[in-house]
Amino acid sequence: MAAIDKDTIITLMQEVGIVPLFYHADSGIVKEVLKACYDGGARVFEFTNRGENAYDTFVELLKYVQEHLPGMALGIGTIYDADMARRFIDAGADFVVAPFMNPEVGRVCSEAGIPWLPGIATLTEIFQAQQAGAEVVKVFPGEVVGPGFVKAARGPMPHLRMMVTGGVQPTRESLQEWLGAGAYCVGLGSHLFPKDVLASGNYGWITDKVAECISLVKEIRS
Repeated sequence: MAAIDKDTIITLMQEVGIVPLFYHADSGIVKEVLKACYDGGARVFEFTNRGENAYDTFVELLKYVQEHLPGMALGIGTIYDADMARRFIDAGADFVVAPFMNPEVGRVCSEAGIPWLPGIATLTEIFQAQQAGAEVVKVFPGEVVGPGFVKAARGPMPHLRMMVTGGVQPTRESLQEWLGAGAYCVGLGSHLFPKDVLASGNYGWITDKVAECISLVKEIRS
């Protein structure tokens, strides 16, 4: 059962403006990264379903969040089908992110009352995702689709909520580009978690970078 209600999560995505997304096989490292992002002000975090032990790690992370990070919404990314979605939702996922639009995943999320963010790259896919119940869509891959698409899509669909993932960097220029185009929020992955930072255990760098990005989001929107 999700710990945080759907509307709160969708609001947090917009208010904070960034959604860190991360995967590592070592649950200890993921906990450190989660805590660093939380300390920096992030309140929505996507754990990416990539490795063989991703489910077990996710269950462990949910318990950690419940005990140590109040108010943090923990979702699962890279979900392909309904069975996979149901498994993570039953474990307690607060939201589900997918690289593409599968209405069956949307149905499972709708039944569970949690946000579903399907990947889209065309206006037709956006329409289909909305028809299937998506209140926020994931523009992916961002670096291929481009900020021009985000801006153009909001012409006929001004109330469209888009989280851009792929190619977004934790810099003023990148955040300005995407938020200026009308992105609802941005997903930040590898650029927020450089390999050398993880290797040296410099989690304070991540905290500072997350706080800086959230501050930039507020500044850009003001």
